[in-house]
Amino acid sequence: MVPDPPEIPEDEPRAYYRRLPGGIYAPTVHVQGAWNDHEQHMAPVSGLMALALEEHEGRDDLLLARVSYEILGVIPREPTEITVTTIRPGRTIELVEAVLVAGHRPAVRATAWFMATGDTSAVAGGGPEPMPHPDTWEPWDGGAVWPGGYIASLEARRDPATTPGRGRTWLRTDVELVEGGTHSPTAALLGLVDTANGLFVRQSPREWMFPNIDLTVHLWRRPVGEWVGFDTTVVFGGDGIGVTSTWLHDVDGPVGRAEQILTVRPLRP
Repeated sequence: MVPDPPEIPEDEPRAYYRRLPGGIYAPTVHVQGAWNDHEQHMAPVSGLMALALEEHEGRDDLLLARVSYEILGVIPREPTEITVTTIRPGRTIELVEAVLVAGHRPAVRATAWFMATGDTSAVAGGGPEPMPHPDTWEPWDGGAVWPGGYIASLEARRDPATTPGRGRTWLRTDVELVEGGTHSPTAALLGLVDTANGLFVRQSPREWMFPNIDLTVHLWRRPVGEWVGFDTTVVFGGDGIGVTSTWLHDVDGPVGRAEQILTVRPLRP
């Protein structure tokens, strides 16, 4: 059974969020989650929090090199607020924390290490081989597997050799993160990364649940372009826990790594 496409109001902006007065963000139908239509998908939430983390002090000399998101529960599709605090200030290394509140309660906490960059091109190396260009592969319809406005907002190109729990896919979107705003390529990438857990399902999401309760991303350079490449492996253990592991790419090659811990359980009839 193919999920029904979401109903998009005629006046809905082509953006995941509207910025409201008082530092509030209004989620649009494009953030609609894949497990429940009344929740926000973690992917645009991750991008919005990355935007807030980068805007907190706005230092161009530091790279958001690692961010770890802790998902504290269902993220309701309601007005959303983010508070940001510098935990460990520094000239070359800083630790910054963001807390996202939705439905009047903390829903996601993120900690991010910002690190100074320098020229180490003479010793750079060690990553995986670059993925083939997105134009190499045919389009793939994620809406045939998952419902929701977020999945419907994506364009995907998939490796035909993909198998359950293992594969490669390119993703991009023409939906703005915040209506009328601008954001960095890093925030754009982080606004797609959480999708990894649903790209190469081991079991049908109509028979099994396997949501992630965290997301940790390491980046060793600033990403470029609009495409994000996922080279992903999904593992289910025998005790109700799984892991989704992903090499992240842009059109210039590998750029980072992502890990997600999963809670695996059968859906009740």
